[in-house]
Amino acid sequence: MRIMHIITRLILGGAQQNTVLSAAGQVRRGHEVHLAFGPIYGPEGSLRDQAAQSGAILHEVASMRRAVLPWHDVACYFALRRLIRHIRPDMVHTHSSKAGILGRLAAWHERVPAVLHTVHGLPFYPGQPRPLYRAYVHAERIAAKHCHALVGITRAMVEAFEAEGIGRGLPFEVIPSGVDASQFKPVADREAIRQQLRREFGISPDAEIIGIVARLDPLKGQDDLLEILPGLIRQRPQVHLLMVGDGWHRTTLERRMQALDMTGRVTITGLVPLLQIPEFLAAMDVMVLPSYQEGQGRTLVEAQLCGTPVIGYDVGGIGEVCIDRTTGLLAPVGDHLALADAIVQMLTNREFAARLAAAGRAHALEHFTVEVMLSKLEHLYEHIAASQASRR
Repeated sequence: MRIMHIITRLILGGAQQNTVLSAAGQVRRGHEVHLAFGPIYGPEGSLRDQAAQSGAILHEVASMRRAVLPWHDVACYFALRRLIRHIRPDMVHTHSSKAGILGRLAAWHERVPAVLHTVHGLPFYPGQPRPLYRAYVHAERIAAKHCHALVGITRAMVEAFEAEGIGRGLPFEVIPSGVDASQFKPVADREAIRQQLRREFGISPDAEIIGIVARLDPLKGQDDLLEILPGLIRQRPQVHLLMVGDGWHRTTLERRMQALDMTGRVTITGLVPLLQIPEFLAAMDVMVLPSYQEGQGRTLVEAQLCGTPVIGYDVGGIGEVCIDRTTGLLAPVGDHLALADAIVQMLTNREFAARLAAAGRAHALEHFTVEVMLSKLEHLYEHIAASQASRR
């Protein structure tokens, strides 16, 4: 099968890792895979090297931009049509909102036999200005009429689209975003890794490390962790906050650290190579993702596979990864007191935290590996192709 994936940007993020891993797995399974994406820029990091190593044929579309830019968007639509006409794919699989809307329209109008879109996160969400919210819903309704099936990485994504009447009558499958379990696993000597990273970043050898792995962005919740940090330190004097990642929000976070006089209690690593992320997860006493908008919480899965206890806000699909008091702890969105209580509970009751971590790893291995994802995608591709062939 000739497969074409389209995604807005190949920055370091969950949807992008999902797409690159899908492309690599499909190449291994004997498919011809093409990957189209827009320019990569900014401090979040790039997955272009990993995409090049996947075996997929890469196509950078200069007019593909994340922001709503009418002139670029029209140019991108026609550029995608030309590219699709040249490649002649059997399947176009789109990812992310901008690429999903333009890519589906372009593929449909070029009469691609099978068109599929994955919902990695919601372009519309509570708290958005109402006109913008309704505009995204309207755009997704139109785009859904130009594909043959939809995929949600969690049940929550499916339910959110269905609640807005998006994709009525279409097959809508749940296929979790897969993580490479051979890369994310408990390290042989966790304590040695912990002390090595503490020395590297000047963190006290006996610190209790609260960690977050995410791009630095207002929606990821690093601000909330900073706000509760002084109170946490009063209860647990050895607490240290470790932020792994980078992003446009870094300067704002650093100013807030200074205002709270917490500079010595917080470490921002900047960009970290993907292969080193398991070491950082091993160094954490607990991994916290207080995100305000999340399709699945990929870094929570990675932490679980590494045997690290996890905490998250109960938003989007996080509750399907971090099942409260079973595979992790959940706090209501924006509830700083509940978030702090969950962290203290993990740090105080290490036996309880270890039980949750063990259950989390088993849950991740069963539901969230790249092998599970690839098998479900292959089955869905074959089903869509056969269904469309029978109608011709």
